[in-house]
Amino acid sequence: MKIFIEVIGWAGAGLVLLAYGLMMTRRLVSTAAGYQWLNAAGSTGLILNCAWNGAFPGVFLNVVWLAVTAYSMWRRPAAH
Repeated sequence: MKIFIEVIGWAGAGLVLLAYGLMMTRRLVSTAAGYQWLNAAGSTGLILNCAWNGAFPGVFLNVVWLAVTAYSMWRRPAAH
């Protein structure tokens, strides 16, 4: 189980970084559905990993990041 949680955490980190990198290189805009879903999936993976490892500041940060992402997905229509 420990290895599974580690893989989830590293995948989450990779997805958040991928989203940011794609936005910074202008391949995605911050309102694009793809950007939002990458952030949501990534922060979820990081929440699970941080919670499993007792890293509660990381859990808090990623819960807030997930909430911001969810609000953005709900509030604004996605760019195409």
